[in-house]
Amino acid sequence: MRLLPLALALAPLLTVAAAQADEAARTLAQNAIIVDTHIDAPGVLLERWADLGETAPDREFDYPRARAGGLDVAFMSIYTSAGQDAAGTAREIAHRQIDAVEALTARHPDRFAILRSPRDVERLRTAADGSQRVLLPLGMENAAPIGDDLSQLTAFFDRGVRYITLAHSAANRVADSSYGKARRWNGLSPFGRQVIAEMNRLGIMVDVSHISDASAEQAIALSTVPVIASHSAFRHFTPGFERNISDALARAIAAKGGVVQIPFGTAFVDAQTAADTQAWFDAVAAFDADNAQRVAAGEPALDAAQFQRDWAAAHPARETPLESVLQQIDHGVRLLGVDHVGLGSDFDGVDGALAQGLHDVSDFPNLVAGLQARGYAEADIRKIIGGNLLRVWTEVEAGAGR
Repeated sequence: MRLLPLALALAPLLTVAAAQADEAARTLAQNAIIVDTHIDAPGVLLERWADLGETAPDREFDYPRARAGGLDVAFMSIYTSAGQDAAGTAREIAHRQIDAVEALTARHPDRFAILRSPRDVERLRTAADGSQRVLLPLGMENAAPIGDDLSQLTAFFDRGVRYITLAHSAANRVADSSYGKARRWNGLSPFGRQVIAEMNRLGIMVDVSHISDASAEQAIALSTVPVIASHSAFRHFTPGFERNISDALARAIAAKGGVVQIPFGTAFVDAQTAADTQAWFDAVAAFDADNAQRVAAGEPALDAAQFQRDWAAAHPARETPLESVLQQIDHGVRLLGVDHVGLGSDFDGVDGALAQGLHDVSDFPNLVAGLQARGYAEADIRKIIGGNLLRVWTEVEAGAGR
């Protein structure tokens, strides 16, 4: 996720220490396959390059910390904004982000590899020299880069995209967004229905994070294979925040065999921050509309930077405990069963506004320790931290008609 309120964008990394993982948690994190379905590293690479094969202190994902945390499969988010869609640059930017991920794997073939199929996890995890790779499948956050050209799904599939979030912060040609007040399609567009069918045919997972309830309901019903929510917490804890998934939609995902992937950002797991996040998008929309009217009338444009500073001052960042993420997992397991919950951190996508003890990819053992302390069996922990997503991806691939 990008485009967060400035209060979150300016938030420093939280400094309150969470309980450190013990040796049992660290051992399980290293031995199990950990899958994170949402890391925003590619977009940040275009903003300012860093060699993520080495330690990159200004990022939340890099190879040394990923391996320290036991992360094996890290979906790289190919994110494009509503503004880039409107400007006609989304496709180019998506390809540039994929180029950046490919450059990382070319620079460090012993540390990274593009992952195109769950069948290749074991084959690719260990490099020829015995080192452990971090595998990088691609997830496209916002279907904007396909435009209105269905053949672009094949083009992006061939480049490694294995899930697509149908929309982001505004309605696009495919679906309505959860954030936007205006509902262009009241769910999916006619073209969006074709997109779902073609994604099913190709073996691209349908991702219902970020989209409106009506869009998600229709996508789940139309898909012939399981769907995912790549980074959505449960609305049960954040009433009125449509960006998080309702219990009813989560049950529909589970009934289809899919999985809800829990993020770590405070905007998702803290009720007041979630309310601030929705209010931010509403305020930006109102500001933009007011500004457009002023400019059309020949009046001076409003000061966007001052608007952002005022917002940040009125909405300070909040510290959120690791417990908030664990409560989300508990709720999902009670509601859906342990086979339908996973992890989609949103590292590098929330500007450091993360739950305590989950600051970067080295911290997965802290989450494992929390699950162990709550009495989860090892087999169930393995499902939650990676096994469930790999199962769903396998089923989507098996259902493809490509």
